[in-house]
Amino acid sequence: MGTVKIGWAEESILPPNKKVSLAGQFFERISEYVESDITATAMAIEGDGEQAIIVSADIIGLTVEGLEIIREKFARLTDEVTPDKLIVGATHTHTSLRLANPKKNAGARDTKGILKEFLPAGKEYVPLVTRDESVITDEEALEFATDKVARAALAAWQNRKPASFTNEFGRAVVGMCRRVSYDDGSAQMWGDTNTANFVALEGGNDSGIELLYTFDENKNLMGVVANIACPAQILEQRSFISADYWGRARAMLREKLGEHVFLLGLCGAGGDQCPRDLVRWVEPETPIDDPNVRRPNPIKHKGDPSMYDISGCNRAGKRIANEIASVYEEITELQSEGAFRHKVIHLDLPLRKATMAEYNNAVRELEHYIEKNKDKEKFDFEDNARMHVYAGTIARYRYQQTHEVVNVEYHVLRLGNIAIVTNPFELFLDYGNRIKARSYAEQTFIIQLCCGSQGYLPTEKAEKAGHYSAYISSGWVGHEAGDLFTRENINEINKMFAE
Repeated sequence: MGTVKIGWAEESILPPNKKVSLAGQFFERISEYVESDITATAMAIEGDGEQAIIVSADIIGLTVEGLEIIREKFARLTDEVTPDKLIVGATHTHTSLRLANPKKNAGARDTKGILKEFLPAGKEYVPLVTRDESVITDEEALEFATDKVARAALAAWQNRKPASFTNEFGRAVVGMCRRVSYDDGSAQMWGDTNTANFVALEGGNDSGIELLYTFDENKNLMGVVANIACPAQILEQRSFISADYWGRARAMLREKLGEHVFLLGLCGAGGDQCPRDLVRWVEPETPIDDPNVRRPNPIKHKGDPSMYDISGCNRAGKRIANEIASVYEEITELQSEGAFRHKVIHLDLPLRKATMAEYNNAVRELEHYIEKNKDKEKFDFEDNARMHVYAGTIARYRYQQTHEVVNVEYHVLRLGNIAIVTNPFELFLDYGNRIKARSYAEQTFIIQLCCGSQGYLPTEKAEKAGHYSAYISSGWVGHEAGDLFTRENINEINKMFAE
């Protein structure tokens, strides 16, 4: 156990003088303006002969191939750090640039491609908006963003210096369950609660914030790590570029603690979480265009500001910044030494498979839908949204003929009394709760959508209830893999803390 060195850096990933195609919805969006900067924030750690660089990027997700590109670029910049010790996660903002997938797995989750395949002769899929030369291509966006992430990682490594730190805990209500259960055993993502069939929200929520404060040799605050079990998707329906609530939290925290302070926002296990209270539903201030969100008879409730709009984004960011600043004022002890461990693990998880009956039913449903709508002038995002589950089932059935497992990379770190574990999923909260409850660490930070983007990982309860986020098309693996992955996480953490 020795002195720990920590370094920080931040790079804007906002393409200069270009609009972007915004990722994260069924309908296509082109950015109209920049609401807030999108960044890659990096923290480098060195100690006990071990190293790690954790980057949080304001993007919806990063494929394994995208991660490989970043590591290759990083390796060309320095040979001081083993590339696989570079960890890249996403805040899951839905108002950031769309990145090309250079090696898409034979259309294994390309539901739009399946829909196009079934369209009758002469019919085409027509996007809601089209690109022109003012919009950066997905390939250009991938090249630009991966370069910026690699450079942020390098700068953080070069900025490392002897440091002290403390792990703390706070609370701020940001995430709430977004799956609504009904009396017939079904559930819906973003479901309407203003109905007699509404029974309960399917899962719980976690208002806790795992916090890590880092200081330089003169005890000046350098940066804060904040781990929140909720994706950054308040502004997900809008057509501007934004870091969502993390952008607000960053700006407000710097107003309170200094412009030099970095904030590493990490998305915890929040696959079934959102920033919206579905019980005290507050209507969006401006219209949204999501086939999964329908409120025919909304009741006017007193609750949060609209969590589809900037007012709600401001409120969430303020809650986070205020809590971080409040806990900071109560810090009394720092540590400059602590055990530091970092293990990189590759694990095969069973692919979630479609049965032959599910496949045949999906083909029938898709064919029936196309036939019923054959007189439509065009097919668009609404057709893709309605047929997503069936197209995904068809894609999975084809893919599983030659694939049995999904290989995932995850990381387990120990820094003093805390554990940090990563996963490439939109991991349902129940799994994260099980990991935290049984971890030997004083605190456990969980980073989802990290070092890959493998889709949702739902619980068995969610799979049985159905709907978006629990469909086969929603992710690569199911609850059997979730149970296995959770056990492996707990085992690896506890082995590290038993040393």
